[in-house]
Amino acid sequence: MKKKFIWIFSLIILSTIILCFTKAMPVISSGYKMYQNAVKENSVESVVDNIKEKEGYFSLDTIPEDYIKELLQSEDKRFYYHFGIDPISTTRAMFNNVMAGSFVQGGSTITQQLAKNMYFSFEKKLDRKVAEVFVAFELERNYSKDEILELYLNVIYFGEGCYGVKEAANHYYGVEPQYLNEEQIGELVFTIKSPNNYNPNVYVGEGV
Repeated sequence: MKKKFIWIFSLIILSTIILCFTKAMPVISSGYKMYQNAVKENSVESVVDNIKEKEGYFSLDTIPEDYIKELLQSEDKRFYYHFGIDPISTTRAMFNNVMAGSFVQGGSTITQQLAKNMYFSFEKKLDRKVAEVFVAFELERNYSKDEILELYLNVIYFGEGCYGVKEAANHYYGVEPQYLNEEQIGELVFTIKSPNNYNPNVYVGEGV
């Protein structure tokens, strides 16, 4: 009886894996083409250079260490240990998304979020998510973790037209990033989850 149960359970698992793989292949192919088209038009290196050349670009060492710690805790706990995607959260999210046939769960690392901001719309589509992963891999191959984090902090959206921590700190609190206090740090980190709904001018709640 026990062997029969194990056999049936194994068959269910195998069938699920095959189903996921079958459903995922067209999405992966479409996403890879989207990635190829994006980097053919503008290489990753050229997009990174354009970001760095923008007025107001700041270096990582101007951001409070407490902000970095809280950001990583909120957005990407394993940032310094993964290779662009977090296998645990990505596998879980991709499984749920493929089975649902639509984008129902996130799981993006900081590198993936940077890739999205560099190239793609925020439309929730599976092939866009796959394209984002390929850009993330390229970023991780060519840039250090600190470089990726610095780029991310310069482009991430904070609502009300603010891109990057510097603009957000200036806009919401009238200070430079290095002078953010603990409460302000918490509010800005929380804002990233939904900039239009959670920015400091519109949201006050338990999350900050």
